[in-house]
Amino acid sequence: MITSAPVGTWVWEPAARGIAGTAAGVWHQLAGRDLVAAGGSAALRVSDAADPRDVRVELSGLDLGAPLWAPDSPVVRAVERADALEGDLVAVLRVDCPGTWLEPGRSHRAEKLFAVQVEVWGGTLLVVTLETYSDAWLTVDTRGREQPGVHALNAPRLAAALDGISAFLGTPPTPGDENRYAIPSETGFADPRVEGPAYDDAWGTFERLDRTRLLDSRLPRCDEEYEQVTEAPVRYAPVRRDGVTLGYVWAATDDSAAGYVPRTAAGDAAFDAGAVWLSDLRRARGRGLAPLCALELLLRLPARARAGIVSGAGSGTAPSLEDLEERSGRY
Repeated sequence: MITSAPVGTWVWEPAARGIAGTAAGVWHQLAGRDLVAAGGSAALRVSDAADPRDVRVELSGLDLGAPLWAPDSPVVRAVERADALEGDLVAVLRVDCPGTWLEPGRSHRAEKLFAVQVEVWGGTLLVVTLETYSDAWLTVDTRGREQPGVHALNAPRLAAALDGISAFLGTPPTPGDENRYAIPSETGFADPRVEGPAYDDAWGTFERLDRTRLLDSRLPRCDEEYEQVTEAPVRYAPVRRDGVTLGYVWAATDDSAAGYVPRTAAGDAAFDAGAVWLSDLRRARGRGLAPLCALELLLRLPARARAGIVSGAGSGTAPSLEDLEERSGRY
């Protein structure tokens, strides 16, 4: 399953070095194990160490360049400009990394498989953090199902990458704390079959809340909303943009609810598009349309740059909303 919150984190505190070169080096260690792929983007923030509200630089959507991490790439140029600033500053460079995880006979791309964050405090203290948003490295997935084949294909790649990053940085990692999903270790993750998982079906328990939070953060408050949960089967249609499925709009077959389910593997674009389609559903609700009629309306709307298009191709009926959420969270 692909998650909205990290499944695990690892932290290194190496000797001070360049922030862009450090991020690039960690990225290449992941790429060398086929864990990250071309694409992704970076964000840079520079603020006063004594007053975080005093922001000197705040940039997002920085391209990693072609070739990646070249001196003239947007992200490296932005870091060089930030390095020229004077004062006691904190610089944070964060890179969202697309990558592939494996199943026997198949591979799957997630637009945010890893995130790399490099922080420099006062030009002397360096902190490197690696996050992963997939459970492919676990013996038991985040819904509580054993996955020996998936674990065997992916866990060794992660372990090799952690070793490579540690060699590059010259220090071992400090695994993050146990979280709702897993227990990170220096070589990957502890086996939840030994002591049991922290929660039964942690993905089903928490991911819906995380998705709702991320979608709500992109929307103004509104009372004109359909119910967001249902026990009935749901009719759904995929939202597509540039050939990529971003999520699914749906309506309950008993006309009791309607909503949008983001495809987590599509990354932030899934939530950005979802905010547009949920706004459309709010307007339909304000007009007094029943959920199934609202879904039909969305199917007739033209494509939009940010939102994509609701496609009749690939539409269908799922036996439950949970079944649709499972589909949207796994691939």
